[in-house]
Amino acid sequence: MTKIIALVNQKGGVGKTTTSINLSAALGKEGKKTLLIDLDPQGNASTGLGLNNGDIKHDIYDVMTGACEATDAIIKTKFKNLSIIPATLNLAGVDVEFVKAMLEDSNFRQNEQLKLSLEPLMDKYDYIIIDCQPSLGITTMNALVAANSVIIPVQCEFFALEGITQLLNSIIMVQSNMNPGLRIEGVLLTMLDGRTNIGLEVIEEIRGYFKNKVFNTIIPRLVRLVEAPSHGKPISDYDPESRATLAYQNLAKEVISRNGN
Repeated sequence: MTKIIALVNQKGGVGKTTTSINLSAALGKEGKKTLLIDLDPQGNASTGLGLNNGDIKHDIYDVMTGACEATDAIIKTKFKNLSIIPATLNLAGVDVEFVKAMLEDSNFRQNEQLKLSLEPLMDKYDYIIIDCQPSLGITTMNALVAANSVIIPVQCEFFALEGITQLLNSIIMVQSNMNPGLRIEGVLLTMLDGRTNIGLEVIEEIRGYFKNKVFNTIIPRLVRLVEAPSHGKPISDYDPESRATLAYQNLAKEVISRNGN
């Protein structure tokens, strides 16, 4: 069955989009047919895979508002086994559209539109990865309702756990009311600078807090990893010998192992 994984943290700058791009590419290289959904109006996951506005006929906003089917918005990338439903700034207007829809139809379920839209894709992909924006708004709630599990990227820096309680409360709320099968896939430590003691202290703190939910893989802070999106490539294609390439390959293998496929 298709496994849907949302990458969520309402804090910005923790590596959600970087991980969404590179985990998706790594899963593809492991032979898994993968669809990346860009659910951030900034569209960084889309541009990070080399798309520009001229390539986009339909986006995730069109899908969620019913303007097109999900299959019509899928773009095959040049990377192995990897497709994407892109985002544009249009997505910033989805809140307004959903409010209007609720006023017109009292049965409109604003938090379930992404889930309903993805149902036709359930037999077409091994993994669907959702890159969420840094908020706990309507689009992120849609991701949590649609997903089987959540990966929480946490940077190895001071205040790393800031806001985590609020995020966990949101996950519990979704589990209780809308998606009882939702679980935490894992907590991913990102942006480790091995030259500083604070990074190692944060690792110890997070592993003490989340126990076996923390992935063994730790993503390093590397210039090449930051450069790759500006070239429209995942790190595995931009710099195959990079330590970050190996890290995301290992993360993909962990995800596959945890899901038994």
